[in-house]
Amino acid sequence: MTNDTQAPATTDGFHLVIEALKLNGIDTVYGLPGIPITDLSRKMQAEGMRFIAFRHEQNAGNAAAAAGFLTQKPGICLTVSAPGFLNGLTALTNATTNCFPMILISGSSEREIVDLQQGDYEEMDQLAIAKPLCKAAFRVLHAEDIGVGIARAIRAAVSGRPGGVYLDFPAKLFGQVMDAAAGQRSLIKVVDAAPRQIPAPDAVQRALDVLKGAKRPLILLGKGAAYAQADDAIRTFVESSGIPYLPMSMAKGLLPDTHAQSAAATRSYVLAEADVVVLVGARLNWLLSHGKGKTWGGANAANRKFIQIDISPTEADSNVPIAAPLVGDIGSCVAALVAGMGPNWARPPAEWTGAIAERKDKNLSKMAETLAKDPSPMSFHSALRVIRDVVKANPEAIVVNEGANTLDFARSIVDMYLPRKRLDVGTWGIMGIGMGFSVAAAVTTGKQVIAIEGDSAFGFSGMEVETICRYKLPVCVIVFNNNGVYKGTDVNPRGGDMAPTQFVKAARYDKLMEAFGGVGVNATTSAELDRALKEAVASGRPTLINAVIDESAGTESGRITSLNPQTAAKK
Repeated sequence: MTNDTQAPATTDGFHLVIEALKLNGIDTVYGLPGIPITDLSRKMQAEGMRFIAFRHEQNAGNAAAAAGFLTQKPGICLTVSAPGFLNGLTALTNATTNCFPMILISGSSEREIVDLQQGDYEEMDQLAIAKPLCKAAFRVLHAEDIGVGIARAIRAAVSGRPGGVYLDFPAKLFGQVMDAAAGQRSLIKVVDAAPRQIPAPDAVQRALDVLKGAKRPLILLGKGAAYAQADDAIRTFVESSGIPYLPMSMAKGLLPDTHAQSAAATRSYVLAEADVVVLVGARLNWLLSHGKGKTWGGANAANRKFIQIDISPTEADSNVPIAAPLVGDIGSCVAALVAGMGPNWARPPAEWTGAIAERKDKNLSKMAETLAKDPSPMSFHSALRVIRDVVKANPEAIVVNEGANTLDFARSIVDMYLPRKRLDVGTWGIMGIGMGFSVAAAVTTGKQVIAIEGDSAFGFSGMEVETICRYKLPVCVIVFNNNGVYKGTDVNPRGGDMAPTQFVKAARYDKLMEAFGGVGVNATTSAELDRALKEAVASGRPTLINAVIDESAGTESGRITSLNPQTAAKK
């Protein structure tokens, strides 16, 4: 006798992970293959997902974080166990600090071996380590729970204040087999993962009452405002109110930096003199001197009032009293303010807006004089003038920026014209985000990426130019090469080794890109930089321009010299 009964169809943990991600619209994963997730990366690719393989997990994690910021969907980073997990953990924690939705998925050793500390390959209690450093952390032990684990991770990453989530997948989870139909039923499509949070009417009215009494109002836009993708509502609020606005670096482009109401060119003046400040997706952390001190001095310091729009009620009063907290999603809060202002809203006094305009014109004229100079070797200003003009001609290009002086000067010189076109080091000021952010920006948007890198900052992730070449991404990396950290003129007073802040003189970073089939250019003049950058944008080919900068240019720690204990002690 023969048995014609067919065995029921089965599935395994590998396929359930893939199907759970795809069910929730996630089609790209950033990571680095190895034990125990190599087969998962292969199967992802075979099932139509895009797997972007990096040379270091921290860079893959940074890419996932940037993808989360740009898309409002959690970026996924996949790593191996223990060392790979730890490499990805820095990016996960940075994503949480910056409120970028990201999920770090790491393979791990089996629980029974970890708990008895029996010395497994790369044995580590990864869940315990991750928990205090991210928004949420989960471990999945059974294939039938994969759908729940991924659904919970997605919801945790994007709801409320976004952040990083860790998912721990022990190695044997992937090989677990179950009935295919039951496996399909176990998957969850997350519905309304980040629901709107409507502000309370009395909170809206309180904010409007505070704003009505302002003589010197200021709107301060943070990167949360850019993440919210409430661009039209924010622009309507700014323009209908007539209030000057100041964008933090990753909020540049929500309105063009050339907008008449932009007060970026007179930042110190408006922070010191404003009597009512509306914080839109911005936190009063160290980047804003915690809302107090000399930065916020001036005649109105004692009576200054803050209106704070934030998704998290616990953010209010974190540094200074908030007179009118407005809790909810940014789009809903801003729309409620616009509706409450009505058509007859009184615009700010001309005395205030005129004083800003006068200082703004003066500062812009002074900057124009500096940018017009063309020294040899190049200065930060002359090199950034070239980049500024190319970005102006290509406003869809995404600018990635890191370094010390390279970061500080680029923030104030390179204008942005569209939202979410500038990615930089964010709240932590962490170096090494450059190549990961660049890869994610190119993969996510398909647009040209211009990475403006200090030579020190580039060193953290420079090997990823191979990744850029491998995937043929439209990324042009510009390394501002002044032979060292801050500058290349430091000296070891005892002779022998070079000073800690010095690099090899006349290094040719462009050769690194050439090694992997990309375009490398050594630019020693602004004309050479201009020509190389325009050619890179026109071709879309992976390009690295070694921009030779005067090695004496730059200052210790850029604009945060006061955070250097040795320098601060001398004052």
